[in-house]
Amino acid sequence: MGHYRSNLRDIEFNLFEVFHAEKNMGVAPFEQMDADTARSILTEVENLASNDLADSYAEADRNPPVFDPEHHTAVLPQALKKSYQRLIDGEWYRLSLSPDLGGYGAPPSLNWACGEMLAGSNAAAYIYMACGTFPEILYRLGTPEQKKLAQQAVDNLWGATMVLTEPDAGSDVGAGTTKATEQPDGSWRIDGVKRFITSGEHDLADNILHFVLARPVGAGPGTKGLSMFIVPKFHVNENGTLGERNSVNATNVEHKMGLKASTTCEITFEGATGHLVGGVHDGIAQMFKIIEFARMLVGTKAIATLSTGYLNALDYAKTRVQGADLTQMLDKTAPRVTITHHPDVRRSLMRQKAYAEGLRALVLYTATIQDQIAIAEAEGAEATDLHHLNDLLLPLVKGCGSERSYELLGSESLQTFGGSGYLQDYPIEQYIRDAKIDTLYEGTTAIQGLDLFFRKIVRDQGSALQNLAEQIGATLEDADERLADITAALTRAAGDVQSMVGTMTGWLRASAQDPSQVYKVGLNTSRLLLSLGDVVVAWLLLRGAQVALAALDAGAKENHFYQGKVAAAKFYAATVLPEITGRRKICEATTGELMELPEDAF
Repeated sequence: MGHYRSNLRDIEFNLFEVFHAEKNMGVAPFEQMDADTARSILTEVENLASNDLADSYAEADRNPPVFDPEHHTAVLPQALKKSYQRLIDGEWYRLSLSPDLGGYGAPPSLNWACGEMLAGSNAAAYIYMACGTFPEILYRLGTPEQKKLAQQAVDNLWGATMVLTEPDAGSDVGAGTTKATEQPDGSWRIDGVKRFITSGEHDLADNILHFVLARPVGAGPGTKGLSMFIVPKFHVNENGTLGERNSVNATNVEHKMGLKASTTCEITFEGATGHLVGGVHDGIAQMFKIIEFARMLVGTKAIATLSTGYLNALDYAKTRVQGADLTQMLDKTAPRVTITHHPDVRRSLMRQKAYAEGLRALVLYTATIQDQIAIAEAEGAEATDLHHLNDLLLPLVKGCGSERSYELLGSESLQTFGGSGYLQDYPIEQYIRDAKIDTLYEGTTAIQGLDLFFRKIVRDQGSALQNLAEQIGATLEDADERLADITAALTRAAGDVQSMVGTMTGWLRASAQDPSQVYKVGLNTSRLLLSLGDVVVAWLLLRGAQVALAALDAGAKENHFYQGKVAAAKFYAATVLPEITGRRKICEATTGELMELPEDAF
């Protein structure tokens, strides 16, 4: 058995007992899926993730891709290729693709449930496969010729990338200088250098489609002046065969702290030929279709790593004999016990469990909202509120999910192992290295915090936040009286977050007369992100505890599983939610002194 520890039982609990994802199956556009088929798929994926896919995880880390700067190629380790081929042979890339492209048309809830297990088992292999589904975006947005190209990409298993970042324009995408010049034949010449391009070069596919943001000559500044182009590594002939290599090359593969088997490249465009996606200059909106998918992927990967990290720590704690029970610590002859008997180890394990299961619920709740959006749009119904709610949740999935996962893997999961966790004998040290990137790419945590407040709350005039608050309020009203301690803590914490939003909004209004007031907002956006994330996790744990209590009352056989759901919710409410009151007080006490401090004082 490999390093990966799945939690299929909890995935199914959330999908079918809490969120009732089966109601989103069997209807357009998910007519081809039903609950029995979904459960069968989950079982198959769990088996693959726990065995064959996990086998190359450590080996590919120790033997990373080899870059040839002369030929601009990157050769991946053979072990990873074998794992990737298992994904391809199983046609798992078809899971999220629409039937129009030969996909299975699975709802997002099922796709991301499977994605958790695949990403937790072997993130690099999963990312290569997931990037290969970007042609779905081209199929939706492209011209008739580009739709044909999208189909060819799927049929031929080509890779794909999202190409935004430049050496001098990282989070400030609008500062990009890569240039696009229209040619007489309607194509575009692309010139520039891009950096941190995931899957930018590899030998898993015959071709790679680069989705590139570039600024057409004469276009305005900022993100509004950017357009999106499709730039293939090799030109594609009318019949789908490959022609000559395009003038786009990987000019470096980064040497990274973790996730080494996933190539992160510098890509140089020197008169490369590209085509305007959809024939329209709407680049940033088009690219956000990919960015939103990528942020969901990153959050899912982070949470998956926390879950397997916790379950590995739990396995170790159940077998590691160390010391006497604390009640007998003065008795030198007392029997030695496993460390699950020690209070602080139990505290640590329950904190890991509560966050791992709560963040999983966050991913799957968000995915069920995406199910509902697709169903509403297939029916021709209005889905604005659902879109806004999804937009609000994405920074929490990505930002809160990645920060909490990395924090807990280091401070709790590895700590459970003691010194052994610091060794490569166990997977935890690699989990930590691989998980750090999740807080950085597709928008750092600071960017997610700014996005949450300025775009998802203020620009939305708080409508999605109010929608979420109403859902939380409904759960609190219906909560079982046996969960009164949770409801009281959650009511208080939700009020604290609303107060933080009110305080920050007040500063933003005041900045119209005193621009420096906006600094106080910026000093608290990450704090707000994590606090709102913690509240939503608590709410979802409460929903799970409600279901668990009902199951226990009905005489469920899996009483330990359901007892664990109730215990996790109670522990989280008692130990995490009180922290939010302190954060609210810190927020309200914010001054501008830090921004007035001279740089030399740092």
